[in-house]
Amino acid sequence: MQSASTPSSWKQAVQKASRSLNMVSENTINQVLLAVAEEAVAKTELILAENARDLSAMDRNNPMYDRLLLTKERIVGIAQDIRNVVLLPSPVGKILMETLRPNGLKITKITVPFGVVGIIYEARPNVSFDVFSLCLKSGNACVLKGGTDAYHSNLAIIVVIQTVLEKFGLDKNIVTLLPAGRESTAELLNATGYVDVIIPRGGKSLIDFVRDNSKVPVIETGAGICHTYFDEFGDVEKGANIIFNAKTRRVSVCNALDCLVIHEKQLRNLPLLCAKLAEKNVIIYADVKAYTFLNGKYPKALLEKANMESYGIEFLDYKMSIKTVESIEEAIEHISTYSSKHSECIVSENRENTAIFDTMVDAACVYTNASTSFTDGAQFGLGAEIGISTQKLHARGPMGLEELCSYKWIVKGNGQIRK
Repeated sequence: MQSASTPSSWKQAVQKASRSLNMVSENTINQVLLAVAEEAVAKTELILAENARDLSAMDRNNPMYDRLLLTKERIVGIAQDIRNVVLLPSPVGKILMETLRPNGLKITKITVPFGVVGIIYEARPNVSFDVFSLCLKSGNACVLKGGTDAYHSNLAIIVVIQTVLEKFGLDKNIVTLLPAGRESTAELLNATGYVDVIIPRGGKSLIDFVRDNSKVPVIETGAGICHTYFDEFGDVEKGANIIFNAKTRRVSVCNALDCLVIHEKQLRNLPLLCAKLAEKNVIIYADVKAYTFLNGKYPKALLEKANMESYGIEFLDYKMSIKTVESIEEAIEHISTYSSKHSECIVSENRENTAIFDTMVDAACVYTNASTSFTDGAQFGLGAEIGISTQKLHARGPMGLEELCSYKWIVKGNGQIRK
């Protein structure tokens, strides 16, 4: 197995690789991506063997274990995501605006790649494939700094990708994996002039660290403290299915449900809403009113009384808090206080209330009667996804190809000078 780039050796190399992409045709890019998808499946045993090395060092009970785990089925799914990216139109070179000025200057605003995109992420080796496919399709080189927990998995994936790049005569530094450890993280965060943007993917602590320490511009993604509000006019069957799916589909992902907010008039239905959660041994932290209705109707070993620390937490585990409210206004106030502005949901059959929720809740994705687990680039029709932006500048929500582009102005003249 090859090694990752050594400190300080990658900056000029990745910048040169980025420039070389400007002259690569969309057809060639698509052929490379299709070949990477095929090679990923062909090298499944190699990737799984390296993934097993990483998994052996992690406790199976750690919720991050599922994020780190690769299987044959997941690799097939990853390959399909890459093929889906191929089917999408290139975001580069789109004319956003065009005007002919009175002085004869023709001014065109067109989309262009960022250039070099840096990604810092935790134990999620699938991100290596996702980031590469989206960056290549949008004409960007990428620098990857994965977590130590997934280092062998990431290294195997990058070797697969670079092998394909070299077969097509392209610069292998189009994708660069940095060594594990803090030294390379610090170097990436300070790579002004070489890296155009850094996108952290992980929990709140990672995102906060990158934002607070990076000299390179940062797009914040990932941290998800997600709520579902079960309204006074909510349908119990819909609500139970949505809550169960949002909480238990994959607890280690950022779109998983963390807090159920329930109108007090629906408390009588709370045992029905939570019944299926017991099948997955979900621990519930219920406020006083909710606890009263669940006590004796939800497994005692899985029911605890909530305190102020039970809210505003991204559990990433089989855990969920419950907050009882007297009105939709109080529900929105609770969400506004504790939300990370990722994904929020209302379950209601009342159009006025859903309209209020849509308007008043400040989040990248606001749902009505659907699970927050749909917050995902592929589910939104973006192919793969480079992250879920929770900020408002440049990109918000699932980031696909278009969000990996900036723009520039092309000005055509015939000798004009300004007085």
